[in-house]
Amino acid sequence: MSGNEEPILMKDNSLTDSLPFVKLKRWKWWLLVAINIVFLLVGQAASVLLGRFYYDKGGNSTWLATLLQTAAFPILFIPYVFIGSSRTTSNTVNPPSLLTVCSIYFVFGAITAGDNMLYSVGLLYLSASTYSLICAMQLAFNAVFSFFINHQKFTALIFNSVVVLTLSACLLAVNGESTEPSGVSKGKYVIGFVATLGASVLYSLLLSLMQLSFQKVLKKETFSVVLEMQIYTSLVATCISTIGLFASGQWRTLHGEMNNFGTGRLSYVMTVVWTAVCWQICGIGVVGLIFVVSSLFSNVISTLSLAITPIAALIVFHDKMNGVKIIATLMALWGFTSYIYQNYVDDIKARKSRANAEGDTNDSLC
Repeated sequence: MSGNEEPILMKDNSLTDSLPFVKLKRWKWWLLVAINIVFLLVGQAASVLLGRFYYDKGGNSTWLATLLQTAAFPILFIPYVFIGSSRTTSNTVNPPSLLTVCSIYFVFGAITAGDNMLYSVGLLYLSASTYSLICAMQLAFNAVFSFFINHQKFTALIFNSVVVLTLSACLLAVNGESTEPSGVSKGKYVIGFVATLGASVLYSLLLSLMQLSFQKVLKKETFSVVLEMQIYTSLVATCISTIGLFASGQWRTLHGEMNNFGTGRLSYVMTVVWTAVCWQICGIGVVGLIFVVSSLFSNVISTLSLAITPIAALIVFHDKMNGVKIIATLMALWGFTSYIYQNYVDDIKARKSRANAEGDTNDSLC
């Protein structure tokens, strides 16, 4: 979060009072943050690795892979049922119309479907480690979009993060040694690289637009509202992905895919199911961090997951970590560290400003 953005819990008193977790003790709040971080890290890393496993063992339907990223959204109704009653009446003078809200969900859902498709193409043609490191650029793109769309400050540390992450991805782009799965040509590797890069840009734009919609239209970042955003945009994305699956004719190949899957039919079914579930575990972590901290912090942790996934890929798939890829990994971690330190500095400033403001208010009352 930049200098002019405070964490969700500290934006204003009216919003703070409406959040159900505000009155928790500090250690309980940090425990909640830690749990959501684990959900995001484990869910995202497992989803990427399972997606790579699906392709490696004979799966080749990019539309199915796209569909799996949102298809398990009904799971989110479970936490929604428990917290739905905690929603408070909005203080917005002119609440948005139903048509406006539905339009937002539809547009964001369509963008999500296109973004997921690009990610699926990228994962088809790239190794899990290369794919994850390119995706790490989403943090840099998010900083740029936040500057222009959300009017956030572009500090030296964030600029350093943008440059370092950009150079990290460029190193991967020119590195042709052991970067693509077996049987993937150089041309397809380039397609995968461009698709993943485009997906990172689109995802970063989506985050900034979502933040803008919360601030200017929905104007209430309660957990229920964020869950509604996640559920309904996923519903739209799932419908679009399903249409794409049938319109492309890839649905006809799914039965043969299952029969010819490298590790058997049961393994195919379990891979598909757990990929969808893991994406939703990741989604719960993302939503949870947006609620208890901020959307930008959620993106930072997501980028951290992308940076450490190559280590998991090395263990699971025995991806080769040549010298260039090791340097790119270290640069990605360096870029992440710069960004997280900027968040730490801004958090300290926000706390001091809030404490000074409360002190001035108490003095005036006296």
